Amino acid sequence: MRDHDTAPHRPGRRLTTRETAELLGVKPETVYAYVSRGLLSSRREPGGRASTFEAGEVEALARRNRREAAGPGSGGDLSVRTRITLIERDRYFYRGVDAVELAARHSYEEVAEWLWTGRPAAGVRFTAPRDTVEVARRAVDALSEHASPVDRLRVAAIAAAAEDPLRFDLSEEAVLNTARTLIPTLVAALPPVLYDREDDGPLAHRLWGRLSGRPADDASLRVLDTALALLADHDLAASTLAVRVAASARAHAYAAVSAGLGVLEGPLHGAASGLAHRMLLDVLDQGTAVPVIAEELRAGRRVPGLGHRLYTGEDPRARVLFELLERVPRAESALLAARDVVATTARHTPLHANVDLALAVFTASSGMPATAGETIFAVARTAGWIAHALEEYGERPLRMRPTGHYVGPRPPRPLPE
Repeated sequence: MRDHDTAPHRPGRRLTTRETAELLGVKPETVYAYVSRGLLSSRREPGGRASTFEAGEVEALARRNRREAAGPGSGGDLSVRTRITLIERDRYFYRGVDAVELAARHSYEEVAEWLWTGRPAAGVRFTAPRDTVEVARRAVDALSEHASPVDRLRVAAIAAAAEDPLRFDLSEEAVLNTARTLIPTLVAALPPVLYDREDDGPLAHRLWGRLSGRPADDASLRVLDTALALLADHDLAASTLAVRVAASARAHAYAAVSAGLGVLEGPLHGAASGLAHRMLLDVLDQGTAVPVIAEELRAGRRVPGLGHRLYTGEDPRARVLFELLERVPRAESALLAARDVVATTARHTPLHANVDLALAVFTASSGMPATAGETIFAVARTAGWIAHALEEYGERPLRMRPTGHYVGPRPPRPLPE
């Protein structure tokens, strides 16, 4: 018998105090303590003096106790086995390969293929069907001018899904074909700022013209392409977990990506680089980080772009991007502002710069809006979302189903007047 296995109880069967204590692995006195705390309900049978307990309620409490016994951070029932990304000792790896080295030597599209298949794909380029792009553009163009980049990407994904009669085919090859056309469709559907580039060049080249009104130089394009590759995946971030939940319910790839985009729009996930971008502009305007940092802290806000819960030391993604940005002459002033932010906060709290601050240096120095970092992040992370959806399609359906712990009033209650 496996640990914690119990024989199924008949519906409506009630347990004695001794049976309840055995099932919960506690003493009888503890069972009555659970009753007094509202965690269990009891009743006395007619003609009897001992209390009895509903079997289903006892089993639910036993499951909850097992999850809590696993300890904080264990994930409990939400622990997910994955072969995609490993983060340890201030480094991270895509399918066992150092992600930083991979991004330094390969384009975003090549890194995406590695995440999806574990096979090299030298020189791969993602292209989208012209008809699908036109449908997605019309849908995006119908949005208000105040729509956020993530709004536009979500609408583009939905429009592309509606044009794909094969979207419900969840075979690996079908999902891969979807991925290779969805990502360039998302980029092509964004309104162009500088020019509408229709070539089949690297995705970073096409994305640049939708983020900046300045002509692109090779050094800046290298930063953008590397940023896309570095941000392609980062284990089970909130948006990635949402994608896996959708895939567990067998939502098609477009819907799974839409779930990720929905979570990404939260201010605690995708918007961090935009906050850092605005902070850097304030530092450049003031000439020093001191009053800007003081105002952030006075308002009760964390200083954006600093620290990361998964890295005790330096965020490896930030380190790589800062090194590349040093080769971009027009990024010098924003780099100095970022270093001023780090040095100013280090007087009291020594925190390392994270990828959001590095991304903010890039967007602020490239003539891009504050929302550009969020766009880069969303396009980049779509590759990781697809990888996780593919992995989840190979698991048991609907396994992402944690058990709720009800803490409301115990039934039965009278109907409200």
